[in-house]
Amino acid sequence: TDALQLRPSYADALNNRGTALDHLARYEEAIACYGQALAARPEYPEAHYNLANSLHHVRRYEQAAAHYYAALTFHPDFAEAHANLGVTLQAQGQLEQAIGHYERALELRPDHADAHNNLGTALDALGQYGRAVAHFDHALGLRPAFPAALNNLGNALRVLGKIEQAVAAYEQALHLSPRTPTVFRNLAETKRFQVGDAHLAAMEELAGTATGLGIEEQTALHFGLAKGLADIGDRRRSFEHLVLGNALKRQEIRYLEQPTLALFQRITEVFTPDLLSDRQGGGFGSELPVFVFGMPRSGTTLVEQILASHPNVAGGGELRELLRCVEPPGEPPYPEVVGSMEAHQLRQLGERYVQRVRPLAGGAARLTDKMPSNFVLVGLIHLALPRARLIHVVRDPIDTCVSCFSVLFNEGHPYSYSLPELGRYYRAYERLMAHWRDVLPAGAMLEVRYEDVVGDLEGQARRLVSYCGLDWDDSCLAYYLTDRPVHTRSAVQVRQPIYRTSIGRWQQYGELLRPLLDALEK
Repeated sequence: TDALQLRPSYADALNNRGTALDHLARYEEAIACYGQALAARPEYPEAHYNLANSLHHVRRYEQAAAHYYAALTFHPDFAEAHANLGVTLQAQGQLEQAIGHYERALELRPDHADAHNNLGTALDALGQYGRAVAHFDHALGLRPAFPAALNNLGNALRVLGKIEQAVAAYEQALHLSPRTPTVFRNLAETKRFQVGDAHLAAMEELAGTATGLGIEEQTALHFGLAKGLADIGDRRRSFEHLVLGNALKRQEIRYLEQPTLALFQRITEVFTPDLLSDRQGGGFGSELPVFVFGMPRSGTTLVEQILASHPNVAGGGELRELLRCVEPPGEPPYPEVVGSMEAHQLRQLGERYVQRVRPLAGGAARLTDKMPSNFVLVGLIHLALPRARLIHVVRDPIDTCVSCFSVLFNEGHPYSYSLPELGRYYRAYERLMAHWRDVLPAGAMLEVRYEDVVGDLEGQARRLVSYCGLDWDDSCLAYYLTDRPVHTRSAVQVRQPIYRTSIGRWQQYGELLRPLLDALEK
C-alpha cells in the first residue's frame, strides 16, 4: 500500500496486492488489481498468470484461459501456467487440450504433484483408468499426504473393480482430511457400513457441525449419510437425509420440466408409423452395436455386464457418440431433423456412429452402448442402424425412482432430485416406450425386466445372448468376475453375484414416498 501511494502504477506492487486479495478470497478486487498491473506493464507473465487464477476462482473460464495463454506467450516455459491452464480447459470440457498442457508442465517440472493428479483426472474422464491410476500413484509418491489424489485414486480403482483398494484409498484420504464430505460419500457408495462404524459416526458428527460447509459439501454429506444409515437399517433417518440432500442439489441445478416432457411428446409426433414405413430399407447394416437403455438404476449396468462377459462382446459403457452424430451444428433439433432426412443420410449417420465406436470393440463381434437416455433415440437407431440390437431394461417403477432419488449423479438426470418431478418424468418415459412398442416392427426391440434377471439369471442371460445372435457362453453367468471398467453408480453392485434385496425396496419407506406415488398415479 505504501509503495502504491508513492507510485500508483507500480506493477509489481499491484500484482502483489492482487495476490494478497486472492488469498483472502476477495477475487473481484484481486482481478481489478491485476488489471491495473497489466495496464502498467502489459508484458508481465506473472500478472497474467495470477489474473487467470482469480478468474478461474469465479468460473470465468474463457477469460482465465486467455490470460494463461498470454502468460505463456511471454514465458513459454512457465510450468505453473501450463498446469493451471490445463485445469481451466478441463473445466470447459476440453480434455485433450488440457492433457497436452499437463504433460508440458510435467516435462518442465517432473515433480509437479498437482499436475500428475490433474492429468489423472483428465485421463479418468476419457476412460483411460490404468494411466490415470499411474499418475495418481506418481502424485502420491511425490506428496504422500495428498487427500485429493487419494480420493481420485479411489474413484479410478472402484471403476476398475478393485473395491478393497478403493476403500483403503478413501479411508487414507479421510485420515488426512477428516472433514471432507465428498470422500465420505464416495466411501459410502463403495463399502457397506455396519453398526458402530467409525466413519459413519464421523459423518454424523460432521453433519452436526456442518454450518461452515458449502452447498455442494452439504449435499455430498447428506447422500453419504443416507447410504450409511440405510446400510444399518435406519430407513427413516436415511430418508430424511435423502430429502435434505436432494433439496440442496435441486437448488443448484437448472431443470426445465415442461420442455423436457414436451420433447418426449414431439418424438411421438415425429416418429409416426408412416415415417418409419417410408424410411425402411435404408440405414447402415452393421451388427456391431448393442444398445442397452432404460431409466437410470433400472438394471442397465447389470444387463451390459452379463453381455460384456461373453467373449464376443465388448462393453462400451455409456457412450455419447450417437447424440453427437444426431445433432451436428446448424441442423434442426432432434427429433424434427429426422423428418427431413433421406435414406442415404440415415445410412451416413449410422456409418459415422459405427466408425466412431468401432475402436472400442477390439475384435469383438458386438459392442454395447449402455447410455440409458438412448431410449429417446430408439426410432432413429432402428432407421439408421436397422441390424443393431435394441435392449430395453425395465424395473418396478417405484423401485426405479427410489433408487434414482438415492443417488447423487456426477452429471445429468436433473429430474431426479424432486420426487414429484421424478414421478412425472418416469410416466413420460413410460408413455414414450409404449409408443416405441406400437410403431416398431415385431422383434425389433427386446425388453428385459430386472426382476426376471434376478429371478432367473441363466434363462434371461441365454435370452439376451440369443437375441444378440451369439452362441451361449457360461462366462455370462459369472458376470461379476469379468475384469472391465464400470463407470456408473452400479460399479460396486455388478462385482457381486445376483441378489434380491433391491426388489421391493421402496416398501420400507411407505408413506414417506407419497409425493412420488401421487405423481406416478397421475
